[in-house]
Amino acid sequence: MKLIEPHIHTTARTTDDFDRMSIAGIVAVVEPSFWPGSDRRYPETFFDYFNHILNFETGRVARHGIAHYCAIGMNPKEAENLPMAEKVIAGMPEYLDHERAVAIGEIGFNNITENEDRIFRMQLELARDRKMPVVIHLPHFNKIEGFKRSLAAVDEIGLPHGMVLMDHNTEDTIAEAKAAGFWCGMTVYYTTKLTARRAVDMIAEHGVERVVVNGSADWGVSDPLALPKTIALMRQDGCRDDEIEKIAYANSFEFYSQSGKFKL
Repeated sequence: MKLIEPHIHTTARTTDDFDRMSIAGIVAVVEPSFWPGSDRRYPETFFDYFNHILNFETGRVARHGIAHYCAIGMNPKEAENLPMAEKVIAGMPEYLDHERAVAIGEIGFNNITENEDRIFRMQLELARDRKMPVVIHLPHFNKIEGFKRSLAAVDEIGLPHGMVLMDHNTEDTIAEAKAAGFWCGMTVYYTTKLTARRAVDMIAEHGVERVVVNGSADWGVSDPLALPKTIALMRQDGCRDDEIEKIAYANSFEFYSQSGKFKL
């Protein structure tokens, strides 16, 4: 079975990981922009990073038979430095024009501050004007409030809900996110987010429509095979082949294809 990993930070992974991902059936990945573990001090550092993931990482991953695409954005963990964040957003269009840039993201809230809200809305406006999909990062804490603030911002900016992937859902937010018409991400990241068991149970309760599963798989204790392991658990639970195919491939393909650039 072919799989699409819709959210993974390949810059933090080794080539051995890419071999294992390819053997497990992963044929494409999307790498959202993220926080590297310490705050960057200059806008140009972001631009070098965008260039790196759009060009070097694409080639590095492709050598293992996996298509690599990116989401470009200003992560909320670095939104408190407003002058720098605004300069980064002003320089993003050059990178959003790149043939491998299929979304804006991951953007949203971390500590749910006013500065985060401002930077979030600026990027939502960019997505609306460019008609690009958006990957929204729900905060690790106070998720319900983060969802409500994200929903309010999306509606006030006027971005269609079908262009939004609300990621890092848990049992607290999945029902509301689906009811709002968002695409819904579940992150199987065992130390801070979901286990595969919890994700599969959520799928069983809420269905497979507009749902994607990812591993994030950054520099923390994470697993680049989180998606295929979740698919294996769905099989063990007796899920139908058409349900598995939606989670493994079809839903991610449909969401990112809205960019007009995601082509396999």
